[in-house]
Amino acid sequence: MTLSIENKMGEFDAIRPYDDAEVPAVLARLFADRQFLDILTRFRFPRLAGPFGWALKPLIARRLNKEVRGIESVSALQDKIETYVDRTIERATDGVTYSGVEQLKAGCSYLFLANHRDIVMDPAFVNYAVYHAGLPTPRIAIGDNLLQRPFVSDLMRLNKSFIVHRSLTGRREKLAAYQLLSAYISHSIRNDGQSIWIAQAEGRAKDGDDRTDSAILKMFHMSRKDEDFAAVIASLRLVPVSISYEYDPCDQAKARELCIRATTGEYVKSPGEDDTSIALGITGYKGRVHINFGEVVDSGFTDSKGLAQELDRRILAHYRLFPVHYLAYSMWAERDPALEVPSAEQVFPAAEVARARQEWQKRLDACLPEQRPYMVLQYATPVRNQYRVKAGLPL
Repeated sequence: MTLSIENKMGEFDAIRPYDDAEVPAVLARLFADRQFLDILTRFRFPRLAGPFGWALKPLIARRLNKEVRGIESVSALQDKIETYVDRTIERATDGVTYSGVEQLKAGCSYLFLANHRDIVMDPAFVNYAVYHAGLPTPRIAIGDNLLQRPFVSDLMRLNKSFIVHRSLTGRREKLAAYQLLSAYISHSIRNDGQSIWIAQAEGRAKDGDDRTDSAILKMFHMSRKDEDFAAVIASLRLVPVSISYEYDPCDQAKARELCIRATTGEYVKSPGEDDTSIALGITGYKGRVHINFGEVVDSGFTDSKGLAQELDRRILAHYRLFPVHYLAYSMWAERDPALEVPSAEQVFPAAEVARARQEWQKRLDACLPEQRPYMVLQYATPVRNQYRVKAGLPL
C-alpha cells in the first residue's frame, strides 16, 4: 500500500502529531481536562491538593492559559517548555554530554534509531541534544499502550509524537497499521523534511542488552516494497544513536520484574505502573548521561538481519560505559573470562571509582537479595557487549 501525497493527511490523521493550526484548540482542551489538572495539582501542591484541589485547579488552569497565550505553533510551544525541560534535566543528572551531533546537517532530515532504556527520557535527551545544536527536533514514535488517557495523547502529539499501534491483535489490522506507519515515516523524512526518532525494539531493554529488532527494519521497507531494500534505507538517512545513563532511576523496578519473570514465567503489570515508571524516569537521579549520534548508515545492506547486526555493532561500540558498569561486571557470575575487561580502577580515577562504589552499594542494598543478580545484569551486560564488539566477536 503506497500512499499518494494527495490523500496523505487523511490517511495519517490517526497517528500523526498535531500541526501548528491545531495547537490553540488542543491547549484549550488540555487546560479544561479535569484529569490533567488534577495530576498537575497533586504534583505542584501534594499536601493541599486533597482538601483544596477544587480551588487550586482553576488557578492552575488560568496560570497555564497565561503562560501559553499567543502560542500558535509547535516550535513556539517547544521553545516555551524548553526551559522547564532543561531545569528538569539539570536537577536529575550530573550533566549531559553528546557526541556526533556536529555531523548532522541543517536542512537534512534523519531517521534516528536508538537503544531504549527509558520511556520518556530517551527521546527527550535526543531532543535536548538536537535542540541545543540549533536543529529541528525529530518526530517521536510512541506506543499507543502509553496513551490510555486523552490528555496524555494530546500532550505527546503536541510535542511532535506520532502513534505506533501496538495493542492491535488481529493479523490484518497489525499489517495495515505497520503499512501506515512505514508510509508515514518515509513521508515525514522524504516529503516533510522532518526527522524521526524510534526505538530499536519494542519495549525497554530492561536487562541492559540493547538489540535491534529486524522486524522494525523490515517495517521501514513495507510501504516501498517495489524498491530495493538498501536503496530505501539509504533514502531514510538512518542514524544509530547510543543513549547511556550512568544510573537508571528504574533499575530496582526492572530488577524486580526480571526476577519475577524468571521465577514464575510471566510478569503482569499493575494498574498505573507505566505512569510510575514515566514519573520516576523523568525525576529520578541518573548521574551522567551521554548521547552519541553515529554516522549515517549508507552502506548497501540487502536484508534486515544484516542491517540489524551492523546497527547493534555501532550502537554498542559507542555506548558510554561509566565506573558502575565495570563494578557490576566484576561481580557478574556470567562474565566472560575470554574478554580482556579491565577493572574500574584501571580505567577511571580512584576518586571517581570510590564515588561510584558508594552509589552502587546503595542500589544493591535497596534490592531484595534474590533480585540483586538482576540489578547486576542490567549494568554488566553493556560491558560484555561492548568488549565483544571491540574483540570482533559475534554478539
